[in-house]
Amino acid sequence: MGVFKAYDIRGVYNQDFNKETAYKIGYFLPKLLPCKFVVVGRDIRLTSDEIFENLCNGINDAGVDVWNVGLATTPMVYFSTVYLKAEASVQITASHNPKQYNGMKISRAMAIPVGGDSGLKELERMVNEEKVEPVCPCHRGCIIDKDVHEAYLNYLKGFLPDLSNLNLSVDCSNGMSSLFVHEIFGDHAHYINDTLDGTFPGHEPNPLEVENCKQIMDAVKANKSDCGVIYDGDADRVMFIDERGRFIQPDYVTGIIGAYYLAKEKGSVLVDIRTSRSTTEYLLKKGATEVITWKVGHAFAKMKLREKHCIFGGELAGHYYFRDFNNCDSGILASLLVLQTVAALKKEGKTLGQLIDEIVVYANSGERNFKLEDKDGAMNALYEKFTKLNPTKVLDFDGYRIEFPTWWFNVRKSNTEPYLRVVAEAKTQQELDEHFKEIEDIIHQFH
Repeated sequence: MGVFKAYDIRGVYNQDFNKETAYKIGYFLPKLLPCKFVVVGRDIRLTSDEIFENLCNGINDAGVDVWNVGLATTPMVYFSTVYLKAEASVQITASHNPKQYNGMKISRAMAIPVGGDSGLKELERMVNEEKVEPVCPCHRGCIIDKDVHEAYLNYLKGFLPDLSNLNLSVDCSNGMSSLFVHEIFGDHAHYINDTLDGTFPGHEPNPLEVENCKQIMDAVKANKSDCGVIYDGDADRVMFIDERGRFIQPDYVTGIIGAYYLAKEKGSVLVDIRTSRSTTEYLLKKGATEVITWKVGHAFAKMKLREKHCIFGGELAGHYYFRDFNNCDSGILASLLVLQTVAALKKEGKTLGQLIDEIVVYANSGERNFKLEDKDGAMNALYEKFTKLNPTKVLDFDGYRIEFPTWWFNVRKSNTEPYLRVVAEAKTQQELDEHFKEIEDIIHQFH
């Protein structure tokens, strides 16, 4: 798989790409997105400084300035793109991937993402085919430092609920949320893995993998917390643990945040193709005018949110998209809105876990990964098998989601990793187990 993905640029540094690639990306970026300056931020990964140096050299050799916002969460760079009125921005990050990975998330004006079909393929062509011709030294760009930390912090604090009745546990995964959490939650939280460390000594910075949540689950129980919060490496995603130490599947959280907005304004909510019926039915019950199902990935979700004027959007992976945040995702912002709900529940004598039990009315497999060579063969075999059984609906824009009256499943290829991903859901656990075994048996023929 190449380093230019459907949503961003990402791979193992010095294997899939290197400093020369970073330089060329910087050099050709102003040609792709004509601009006077490029906002650049970076995460704490051990290779981020080298990528920053070479990316900036490329941008400067194209005759364009860099506005350096320094160490940053990815949402802070989205905020900076709009706040500084930039025509282009880059966050150097590999998000939730292990420490050997790195990459870049590129945005144009108004923090609109640059994905595979909206510029990354053309940038890849330039990097691979076109010649670098640096401008003369007198026209070379320079690096200008910009401090956006306080402005973004103040923006986030505008959503801060009254935490006085809450007991929280927070896991920063040694990632970029560490820049802000102490200033936001103060003494109302017990913190773990809250120092910036690009080796990620606590655990891999991917909280969607439940094994990476064991520490925060244990902390919630030990601290008798009302809620546990765990951010990924670049803080664009967040997961939650209830008061019993249970991991909450992120698409259920879409229901919680969606209900928060729907109490203020009726409108449509965006979900991805893997989303539980528990969530979609809950959103409709809370007054959603429409629940729109779309492709997985921030580059797709943000454009669809903008196109359909949705009030909010959420994904199974823990990305939550906010119309009032330029349709971008922010893990910290999402956590503040969920904690507003947790605080209100506690005043009523209820818990987060009790709310989740009300939302969840179907047995769900969660997303399971299958590593195999012939992903297309397996997908086609599943399609052939199950479309012959008179499904009630078939969605075919991100893999397949095939629905029946009492159950459904989605199968899709990962855009960032060598996996076939499957989610299934049914009225009962027994029915789910039976159908999932059918799916697994077909996939195993293609190992």
